[in-house]
Amino acid sequence: MLNKTVSKAELLSPAGNPEKLKAAVLYGADAVYLSGKHFGMRAAADNFKLDELKEACGFAHKNNVKVYLTVNVIPRTGEFQALKEYFRDISDIGIDALIVADPGVIALAKEMLPHIPLHLSTQTSVVSAETCIEYYKMGISRIVLARELSLTDVIDIRRNTPDDLELETFIHGSMCVSWSGRCLLSEYFTGRDANCGACTQPCRWDYKLYYAVEDKRPDMPMPIMETENGTFIMSSRDMCMIEHIPELIEAGINSFKIEGRMKSAYYAAVTTNTYRMAIDAYYSGNYEYNADWMTELESVSHREYCTGYWYGHPINDANLCTQNGYLREKAYLATALESGAEGEYVSFIQRNKAVCGEKAELISPGKTGKEFTIEEMTNDSGEAIESAPHPGMIFRIKAPFEIKEGDIIRSH
Repeated sequence: MLNKTVSKAELLSPAGNPEKLKAAVLYGADAVYLSGKHFGMRAAADNFKLDELKEACGFAHKNNVKVYLTVNVIPRTGEFQALKEYFRDISDIGIDALIVADPGVIALAKEMLPHIPLHLSTQTSVVSAETCIEYYKMGISRIVLARELSLTDVIDIRRNTPDDLELETFIHGSMCVSWSGRCLLSEYFTGRDANCGACTQPCRWDYKLYYAVEDKRPDMPMPIMETENGTFIMSSRDMCMIEHIPELIEAGINSFKIEGRMKSAYYAAVTTNTYRMAIDAYYSGNYEYNADWMTELESVSHREYCTGYWYGHPINDANLCTQNGYLREKAYLATALESGAEGEYVSFIQRNKAVCGEKAELISPGKTGKEFTIEEMTNDSGEAIESAPHPGMIFRIKAPFEIKEGDIIRSH
């Protein structure tokens, strides 16, 4: 293996809104990536207003976490004036890097925001050292490599690119059945352009293939199904590289990226926390894979897991789903609003119904789930209650052990 990385590999987490950003920061991200209300590739996420962007930078920097802003759409000619105004608005709010894809956007960013480093988005589908070098000459400081590369491909790119050109790769989350960023299905079916951040993910839809239609009964087609739940001819599995962190670090990758800006704050917390533990274990010098890490990642909403194309090739290993929809093993019940010692009452904000007497698990930064039973619940006024059924309601429980602000309760 090759390791040209001078410093510790960065863990980069998704932040689809302020709540998710806080979760990622508290649970160990070195950096977060997010979008404003315009020009990002996840238009359906909550994203950040200008004042929220400024607050996000302040909170992240206070916790020694960097903030990368996505500006990775492919804008039309008529959109560049609005982009210029957007760049003026964000010029001094503390962004640590811009994630860009379009050459016109790159040129404009270099002109208007020369003090902000530029990271090249995976939307550009970079798969060679030669392409990396050309973008490096254009002023790009980091390349987010295409997800369609193998580990061998990445090692070759690292070996043949400048030491000060950073490489970033995805290690967890959704994958695209098409070549990343080059799918036209969404626009074809719904008129929403995937290359402008509005993908409706038609590759995840439940399709039926019809092969037999009787001439006099056109409304009675006979479907062909791969399973009893339907066909899954395009929906790809989710990437999960938790078992392979040593190989990735030793390949010389600078930043490990978790996909999922449209997932929950619980997802941001658990995935960040799990990869944080694995990365730290490697750098401790006493690395040993912990099977509980996979248990943690299986607790979040996900499709069937695979290792993407790290050990295969898109042509030979499509990694298609065999089960319908998302898998979810644990329910996200609540987040602690304050800290408290064992035996003290601690306030939580409800995310899903929590019931007095049920078994649950507490998630804390740097730790896997710790089982306990919810006992002696009260409402915010101190009155005993049997459950917390209302979204966003504040309730209190008697702490079974020390609890820190930001800790998460999930179902057992």
